[in-house]
This record gives sequence, C-alpha cells and structure tokens, in this order.
Amino acid sequence: MKTCYLIVLDSLGIGGAKDAAAFGDEGSNTYKAIYPYVNAPCLRALGFNNIDGLDFADPVKEPEASYGRLVEKSKGKDTTTGHYEIAGLIVSSPHPVYPDGFPAEIIDKLCKAWGVDGVLGNKAASGTEIIKELGKEHEITGLPIVYTSADSVLQIAASIDTFGLERLYECCEKARKIMSGKDSVGRIIARPFTKDKDGNYYRTPDRRDYALEPPAKTVLNVLAEKGVEVVSVGKISDIFCGCGITKAIPAHGNKEVGEGVLNYKPEKDALVFANFVDFDMVYGHRNDVKGYADCLNAFDKILPDILNRVGDDDMLIITADHGCDPSTPSTDHSRENVPLIIYRKGRKAENLGTINGFYYIADRIAEFFNVPFEEKEADAAPNI
Repeated sequence: MKTCYLIVLDSLGIGGAKDAAAFGDEGSNTYKAIYPYVNAPCLRALGFNNIDGLDFADPVKEPEASYGRLVEKSKGKDTTTGHYEIAGLIVSSPHPVYPDGFPAEIIDKLCKAWGVDGVLGNKAASGTEIIKELGKEHEITGLPIVYTSADSVLQIAASIDTFGLERLYECCEKARKIMSGKDSVGRIIARPFTKDKDGNYYRTPDRRDYALEPPAKTVLNVLAEKGVEVVSVGKISDIFCGCGITKAIPAHGNKEVGEGVLNYKPEKDALVFANFVDFDMVYGHRNDVKGYADCLNAFDKILPDILNRVGDDDMLIITADHGCDPSTPSTDHSRENVPLIIYRKGRKAENLGTINGFYYIADRIAEFFNVPFEEKEADAAPNI
C-alpha cells in the first residue's frame, strides 16, 4: 500500500514567468515579497531555497528532496486553471473574465432567477472591502452583492442574518446554471458574512464554491477508475466539481486542512490532495506581506508531522497553483512560476530545473501508481 500526498500552497508563486507582462504581472514574485519575514527551516531543508531563480534566498548544501520550478502552459492564472493543469488538463482558452462587471443581460437573468429587483456592486472588488462598502445597504434593501475579480469568478455576498445562508447557496446554484456556454466562469462563489457587536462586517467560514466539471478526464479520474482512493482535503473537491474524487474531507482554513491531512489513515493506495487556502484567501488578496509570511512559517511548523506520515513507499509533493504577490498594488492573482518539491524517503535529491508544464505533477503521480495517463488540452469554457 502506498500514498501520495499532494499539497498545494495556494498562490505561493516564485516569480519568473516569461509571459507575466501579458497578464499585467511583470516583476511579481510572491515568495520574494514575503522572504524577509520567512522562517521556514523545514521547507529550506527540503530544498525550497535551492530552486532555480531564487537568488535572493539562502539555499542548503544537501537538500533532502528533489526540487524545481514549474512553468504554467495553460492560458490563465486562476485557481481552477492551475489545479486543472496540476491534474493533467491544459487549458487552451481561459474562462471568461469581467473586469468591468457583468453585462446587463447576465444581471437581468440572475435577478429573474433570484426573484430580486437588482443587485449591488457588479464590479471587480476586494471581497472584504465590498462588504464594508455595501453591507449596510444590502441589509436595508435585501439585494445581493455581486462582484468579481481579475479571475474568472462570479461572487455573491450576502448576510447570513438578513438574507440567509441557504438562500445564498440557492442563488449560487441558480447562477451556476445561468453562467454556462460562453459565460462559463470558472467558479461561482458564495461569500456569506455577518457583523460583530460593533457593527463591523466580516466573512464567515461558510464559503462554498460552485465549479464546472472539467472538460476532460484528469489523472484523478484515471486513478479512481483503477481503484486508487482519491482524497480531497479542503476545496479540491469543489474545484473539480467532485470529478475523480472518491472521498472528500471538508476543511476551512489551513489549520483544518492540516488536521485533515494528518488525521486521514489510508486503507489502500491513495492520493491525498490538499489545498492550503489561507495564503491566498486571507493574506495574498489583502496585500498582507507579513501575514502571508507568518502563514508560511505556521505551515512549516506542521510540515515535520506531515513528513513523518510519509513511509518508505510513499511520496510527498509540494507545489502552488499561481501567484498572489501581496506587495503589489493589485489584490489579484499574479502570473508566476510555481515551486516543486518531491520528497521520497531515502531517495537521492536532485535539481529538476525548470519544467514546462504544471502537468509534470500528474505525470509523476501516474508513474508513482503505475497507471497509464497522458495530459490533455481542452477549452476551459466550451461554447455549449
């Protein structure tokens, strides 16, 4: 019996993307931005700072794991695109984005489906800022807050006290049906919020993502078909719309994700696929450089426990899905290369260099479980 632990440090890019300028991200480097505050001896020992291009970081002489950097081949910098490619599906044309808000015909369809006279917002915005701006008006009018970002998302924010959590989820389900074909955004996201005793609005941990089914099979499907347990920890199951997932462990925030990884006890060959979301959601999108670094330091403290779970026949992979440089004026994702750490007990470490394609991970996982798999290329949002 063997287990592969695949850990995504959500948005921990390492800069260096040759096409960053095309995405408005020239010079973005998430790891470099936080590095002055990083204290992650376990990651360093594995060889994280030895990765090509990290000339600002302090390497070790004898890394304990193989290390490299991955260049994204897909045309995007969002969560869905990054995870799809990690799982072996290259996105040849990205999901649509709406930097100026959603057109009137879409808003009209949403309002009709939701039974409301209009929406608030309808613009690209920070999720924490828009509820500060529109939270009171939302409570007075009962109109949902609709917003987006540089990513392909339609986010719906509503008060759990006045609008209701289940009603918010129902609105998201209806929005998912409307946002299809050419309007197939990568995710519809429920953003519930409430307020404290002083009247300050804050988001609750009841976020829910409504993704699209991947347009083609990924390595997750292939593994599941071959009898390998495919375990999602955190939002992985939402990202893949459950496709190829045989067991989903719900988790909100890095602490719960870490507990989910450590508490899972495999009973047969298993891929444990976990997303540590706080880097992106709590710190990257809020331009909190120090908080982001502290988040990485906290992960590094539980990493020894994860390593202790890796047996002689197991494998640990650590990577990221995109960047989110907290030091730039933008609060959106950034087009960056991502790190790759592959740890196998007793195996010689090697510099894997620069690898073209996040899908290298899917290939290594398929090889590890001895299942046939070839990466595929497909449109993210086919016009159906």
